Amino acid sequence: MEELKQRILQDGQVLDGDILKVNSFLNHQIDPQLMQRIGEQFKHLFNDQPITKILTIEASGIAPALMTGLAFNVPVVFARKSKSAIQDDNSYHADVFSYTKKVTNHILVDCKFISPTDHVLIIDDFLANGEAVNGLIQMCDQAKCTLNGIGIVIEKAFQKGGQQLRDAGYRLESLVRIKSLADQHVTFMED
Repeated sequence: MEELKQRILQDGQVLDGDILKVNSFLNHQIDPQLMQRIGEQFKHLFNDQPITKILTIEASGIAPALMTGLAFNVPVVFARKSKSAIQDDNSYHADVFSYTKKVTNHILVDCKFISPTDHVLIIDDFLANGEAVNGLIQMCDQAKCTLNGIGIVIEKAFQKGGQQLRDAGYRLESLVRIKSLADQHVTFMED
């Protein structure tokens, strides 16, 4: 997605520890027009799948997931990082380590929102080591639903997550794949 690459080059900031900061348009302040086009692109990429639910994790995955849900005209479910006071104990759950925050979150989704008849598309903002996506896959396994694909806005292809998911046989589509963040410079896989 060329527009996304240009936005990363224009507004992204590479921080120590191979972290790409894109909080001016993706995961703190959100560019709604760009997010709409991201959702439409995921719809285009997965249009051959009978998607009934979009699944993501709070908080940064919600914006691209919501726009993808809008494009597919299906509900969006997000895994919570903390239990709500109104949520019962009937939930799917997993532990997810955050690469950027260096903490492990216990995530959960109420069982009534994903059923064995659902065809799920996982959407997330970043893929590095694959911890968040693997947690969401565990929830799909618990729900016994069909996982039809994984859509990632920005994949750090130099980290292990994407290759491990592809090797495991999952259909993974990333809008942008980053080859390197060396010397505070973004290099895309196609460069």
